[in-house]
Amino acid sequence: MSDTLKPLELNTALARRMIVDFIRVELTRVGFSRGILGLSGGIDSSLVAFLAVEALGAENVLGMILPYRTSHPDSRADAELVARQLGIATRVVEITPMVEPYLAQLEQHPERSAAQSKGAESKERRRGNVMARARMIVLYDQSEEARALVLGTSNKTETLLGYTTLFGDNAAAIQPIADLYKCQVRQLARAVGVPERIIAKAPSADLWQGQTDEGELGFTYDDADAILYRLVDERRRVEDVIAQGFDARVVQHVVELVRRNHFKRVPPPVAKISARTVGIDFLYDRDWGK
Repeated sequence: MSDTLKPLELNTALARRMIVDFIRVELTRVGFSRGILGLSGGIDSSLVAFLAVEALGAENVLGMILPYRTSHPDSRADAELVARQLGIATRVVEITPMVEPYLAQLEQHPERSAAQSKGAESKERRRGNVMARARMIVLYDQSEEARALVLGTSNKTETLLGYTTLFGDNAAAIQPIADLYKCQVRQLARAVGVPERIIAKAPSADLWQGQTDEGELGFTYDDADAILYRLVDERRRVEDVIAQGFDARVVQHVVELVRRNHFKRVPPPVAKISARTVGIDFLYDRDWGK
């Protein structure tokens, strides 16, 4: 581990116990005993699957494999590898027949949207967002049939950066690893036994061919983790972080992403009209006289 990431060294035994307890308590307190998650073949969903099995038992965890026509074959293979290792049930639902008709309608529309006119990169991003939301439609529908709560797979780095699709991959009933930076996800994944081939491969949402998270972001996860830890956890000023030797351009880019995407991390604001407003004055079960 590099010196800049030393402060993020994780007590994996403690974190493992805390997250396993969290999953078990949060499910059972709302009347569930089963969990369901999207298994992408990536490190985040693999780690959540391992922790969920520890919390709930393999018989109570369902992995959904949701490929698109451009998905890399390794993604499904790695998802199935995790499922076999854990002994959990899986279901495969191809989302291409859901996504393609919608996108085809847009292509045929006489008035192309402003976003479409920006070129191939914007179109790929829109396609990726549609794919992410289609997957969540399937996941929540299957959760109803399986009587299982949806387990999120977002980590702290992508949550802070807003590198996520609203009502897509960031939708979940609970978020077991959203307080772990990406480098901490890697540490805990090794500790629980996630296959090394999954830990070592380049992070990718697999939204289009050749897409990688770090390529799209323009900086590495390690750089993002080190900068975010100092800005968020240590509450350092931007100029202080730059003075520690971090690239000023990357620091400013990270800060801008955190600020710009704050809306993805909070519930939609409510216009307050009444004396008791959901999300403002009415926050918990105890907030009403039952």
